[in-house]
Amino acid sequence: MRWRSRTVSRVAAPAAGLLVLLSGCGGPPTDRDASHAPLQALLDRQAEAVLTGDRAAYLATVDPLADRYRAAQRTVFGNLARLPLSQWSYRVTAVGDDAFPLPERGGGARRIAVRAELSYRVTGYDTAPVRAEERLTLTERQDRWYVSSDGDGTEQLWEQGGMTVVRGERSLVLGVGRPEEELRALAADADRAVPAAAARWPRDWSRRVLVEAPASVEGMAALLGGDPASYRGIAAVTTGEAGGSGRDAKPAERIVVNPRAYGVLGERGRRIVMTHETTHVATRRYTTAATPMWLSEGFADWVAYHGTGRPPALVAPRLTEAARRGELPRELPADEDFGFAGDGGRLARAYEGGWLACRMVAERWGEEKLTELYLRTGRDGPPGDGDGGEARKRALDAALREVLGTDLAGFTASWRDHVRRELGG
Repeated sequence: MRWRSRTVSRVAAPAAGLLVLLSGCGGPPTDRDASHAPLQALLDRQAEAVLTGDRAAYLATVDPLADRYRAAQRTVFGNLARLPLSQWSYRVTAVGDDAFPLPERGGGARRIAVRAELSYRVTGYDTAPVRAEERLTLTERQDRWYVSSDGDGTEQLWEQGGMTVVRGERSLVLGVGRPEEELRALAADADRAVPAAAARWPRDWSRRVLVEAPASVEGMAALLGGDPASYRGIAAVTTGEAGGSGRDAKPAERIVVNPRAYGVLGERGRRIVMTHETTHVATRRYTTAATPMWLSEGFADWVAYHGTGRPPALVAPRLTEAARRGELPRELPADEDFGFAGDGGRLARAYEGGWLACRMVAERWGEEKLTELYLRTGRDGPPGDGDGGEARKRALDAALREVLGTDLAGFTASWRDHVRRELGG
């Protein structure tokens, strides 16, 4: 079972619903729909087995001759049975060559590639269905279809081995290959982070977080669909479906912890990291493609460091070094500065610059104005950068004028002065 559509933000997923019919709501079924009906029926049976906790029915949908896959699915079912699921359903979206190419194999049973949309919801944590793409190989044996493998791609945690589930007061922690006491400590960290984030972001959100703890950085990378090297120094990331807003938003946040990097942090460091990531969960509904990264990441850091008493030079050491060399940044951090795979110093300076920008707004205009600016940029900005980002700059300029009474040039100049003053440049 693979989840291929995720957006990642730093510090740096699965129940009783209606089964989806192949024909959907758009009119009478077509010939193509009818030819796909047996495949959809198989996935409907598997979904119902997940919802009802029927292990025998679930394994009855799995190829009896695919020994390794069948053994893995026993573990997967056991893991899913531990989750508080309120929805789980599939919808076939493509079949055969339209789905994905199958490797050539001579003779044997008939096989077919199927791409399907999985919709699921974890009770108390997903406010709308989470949608994930599945790439499955189905095999026909004696006029009956079975699932015989799932395709390469981003994994789900429940596919990585036996899973332990720990419930906190405001959190749900899922772990593979981690001691239960470690997972309980993560739940305690998350339980403390939720009210800290809520104090600075009092808008409507679940005030609960779901944390995933894989066994290794390689397991983390498999969940995120990236290179392990990109995450080695990252303590945690937040995943989710960014880009929606208001009542149509479909948040699907998971805080994914790097066991090695998170484990070496002290108590204060763990609190800062977990509060940062929990703030992303809180603000996700209001975060869109139009929200500048310096604002979304800077706001999360502003919440995380709020009340710690740490001086700016300690919070922003890389930017402090640059400022003292007389190398002040000329522009606010660009979205591309926040890439995990690039220069680590550039990434650190981007986070630090975003934090200082949000800190400046909170101190000069007030915390309510900082929240208003966040909401305003995400609500009305353009969805993309088709003109090289100029539309987004114009939208940000308009938001700054409306909320703070200054334009982008003036805000940038004030931020540069703030950096120089706070960091000694």
